[in-house]
Amino acid sequence: MTSAGGNPQPGRRVPALSVSEQAHTAGRVKDHGMTVEFSWPGVYFEGRFRGTGLGVVLDCAAADYDVQVDGTTVATLVTPGDTTHWIGGLRDGEHTVRVVRRNDTPGDTSTFGGFVAAPGGTVLGRPAPRDRQIEFIGDSLTMGYGNVSGTRACDPEQLRRTTNSDVSHGALTARQLDADYQINGLSGLGMVRNVAGICPDVTYRTYYDRALLNVDGDVWQNPGTWRPQVVVVNLGSNDFSDLTPGEAWTPDSLAAAYRTAYGEFLRELRTRNGAGTLLVAVGFDRNAEHVRQVVEARNDAGDSGVHYWYLDQSGLDFLGCDGHTSAHDDRVIADRLAPFLRSLPTGW
Repeated sequence: MTSAGGNPQPGRRVPALSVSEQAHTAGRVKDHGMTVEFSWPGVYFEGRFRGTGLGVVLDCAAADYDVQVDGTTVATLVTPGDTTHWIGGLRDGEHTVRVVRRNDTPGDTSTFGGFVAAPGGTVLGRPAPRDRQIEFIGDSLTMGYGNVSGTRACDPEQLRRTTNSDVSHGALTARQLDADYQINGLSGLGMVRNVAGICPDVTYRTYYDRALLNVDGDVWQNPGTWRPQVVVVNLGSNDFSDLTPGEAWTPDSLAAAYRTAYGEFLRELRTRNGAGTLLVAVGFDRNAEHVRQVVEARNDAGDSGVHYWYLDQSGLDFLGCDGHTSAHDDRVIADRLAPFLRSLPTGW
């Protein structure tokens, strides 16, 4: 099996089908017919084709992508730019293809233009969606910050190349449960306060509604196919990072504001998703007791569909960039989270 970045035919071939006709995705995208735009990490596109090769049409100068054929990664595209990347040398027959955005570049918009078959081949209709859907909401821990680095000491370039949302604990948990998923993670942001007090005028909630993170006021339009049975929220590590001189917060005022905002966010998620969706609030490190109290308050208010899950740090090596969870840790967390989600009243 070989891969090549150049088109095997003169000129650039155009996909015969629209992106939505040929590719399945559960990610937040803006659909323009023959192209879709997206920003969140971990967005993936799955397709089927018959033949000996396939072109992947992308326009992105900021993020990295893995291309997987028949379940095996055959290419990693580093900031590919405006290109059709060709995968060739396949046995002549029917294949599956998956293209996934590895990292977060919230200041940039990416464009996917679908698949084109090599000469003699055909792009087939999109695969069927999975019956199960999970949304993961969080920060750098959720989106796999530097998780494949193997070291805590990373420069910005190493961080970009070694962040892989496709092996984050959310993606691994979803695969264990055969679920489609969204990884709606933003590094550095919190519920009411960001890491080290940066950017005090915005928080994670400023961006949550968006499809395109760098477009002020953008709102993702759910096509009606995204109805997650479970939403997992893990926000708070940045809120409770060490206070810096000059910040107006005190430990008590920060904790109170965090609990209030978290409760409001859970109510917003309930309104957005309806009564049938289970909400899982994750307690981690300094935020654990506050999250537990918020869940109790929601339960006391009559919402029995809100659940608390404690992210146990035992057995984690934190060998990702800047002391974040590693790919090893993501596997450990997924092996603990998946059974918990199975235990909930979802019928899974």
